[in-house]
Amino acid sequence: MATGADVRDILELGGPEGDASSGTISKKDIINPDKKKSKKSSETLTFKRPEGMHREVYALLYSDKKDAPPLLPSDTGQGYRTVKAKLGSKKVRPWKWMPFTNPARKDGAMFFHWRRAAEEGKDYPFARFNKTVQVPVYSEQEYQLYLHDDSWTKAETDHLFDLSRRFDLRFVVIHDRYDHQQFKKRSVEDLKERYYHICAKLANVRAVPGTDLKVPVFDAGHERRRKEQLERLYNRTPEQVAEEEYLLQELRKIETRKKEREKRSQDLQKLITAADTTAEQRRTERKAPKKKLPQKKEAEKPAVPETAGIKFPDFKSAGVTLRSQRMKLPSSVGQKKIKALEQMLLELGVELSPTPTEELVHMFNELRSDLVLLYELKQACANCEYELQMLRHRHEALARAGVLGGPATPALGPAPASAEPAVSEPGPGPDPTKETIIDVVGAPLTPNSRKRRESASSSSSVKKAKKP
Repeated sequence: MATGADVRDILELGGPEGDASSGTISKKDIINPDKKKSKKSSETLTFKRPEGMHREVYALLYSDKKDAPPLLPSDTGQGYRTVKAKLGSKKVRPWKWMPFTNPARKDGAMFFHWRRAAEEGKDYPFARFNKTVQVPVYSEQEYQLYLHDDSWTKAETDHLFDLSRRFDLRFVVIHDRYDHQQFKKRSVEDLKERYYHICAKLANVRAVPGTDLKVPVFDAGHERRRKEQLERLYNRTPEQVAEEEYLLQELRKIETRKKEREKRSQDLQKLITAADTTAEQRRTERKAPKKKLPQKKEAEKPAVPETAGIKFPDFKSAGVTLRSQRMKLPSSVGQKKIKALEQMLLELGVELSPTPTEELVHMFNELRSDLVLLYELKQACANCEYELQMLRHRHEALARAGVLGGPATPALGPAPASAEPAVSEPGPGPDPTKETIIDVVGAPLTPNSRKRRESASSSSSVKKAKKP
């Protein structure tokens, strides 16, 4: 009689260690017999990488599926291999050597090709690609009533339309095949003009009332001018090409200087607006009652542009602050302006760091802001005067050269030391008189002349401010 151990051995079931002696079979062992088998197989199929073998080499031998490497090369059917055609068991359709005609040919030529026997008698499949241009046909009466032209005969017009049908409106080929010996010599534009004029006339005559017409239009004059300009462009000499490039470069320079001058004028306008705003603000503060706190006054101040002198930071954060911190110049003020400001304060006899009382701090900051605004206005005025002198000198140079066609006009005032008449530099280029004619907007300022002019203007402004 078979015991429980024998049944367990037949079903390949393994019980716990405690139940090994007892030959009982549980319900779980009968329902889920594969769980313990999988655990056992996973424990047994463990391959370890041999020592000394690199990981990459071991990965080639040992796949991710934990399969052992094959002993012989095998074809898995995956990859870039071409799949063989799966031939069916149906009957092969027969092919036949049969004649055919091409509808595009009008000479009745007969050709032969292989084709399926079931398609015998059908039209040539490539005949649908034969697209032709619909050239209008006119009668003798229509020609005499609407299409008559003194410079064109009817025979010549018929010859033109015959060539248009043969060559599908390829007017270059039509012009090449045109019979210039029998008829008058015509250009491509003449042929196009005659053809499209007849097409437009026939479309207007044959049009049904109330329909939209698409009348072809050809401007022969524009086409002739276009080809003439193209021929001139092609026949230019190297000297003409170099001159044109030079003129384009000068045009770019003129546009750049014009943009710079417009930017300077905008900056000057901003400075003037800032000065007016500051003056209006002072008048408003004087008229306002003195009972209001200065903090409220600062809050009610109108918006002043950023170029209005110096914009001091507001210390509104919590904590203890010193009044002397309000007298520090912001980092936006450059070193050049700081030096000019210190020089102007020394010339006026004002201390560079006065006692920081509430009233003194406010007045000292306003004074320095006005001095910086004055310095910027003087600098902008000096730039404008320098440009004016440069334009006067160029006008005199052009008048002396006889370009303007009149006597030279005398300068209205003495030119500054940095203002020198423009002298054309020697080098390969066009005539220097052309450069004087082109460069009428003024040359850009050099750094040295700008520095000399700014220092002279700042010293003169200080002296004028010091005088009673």
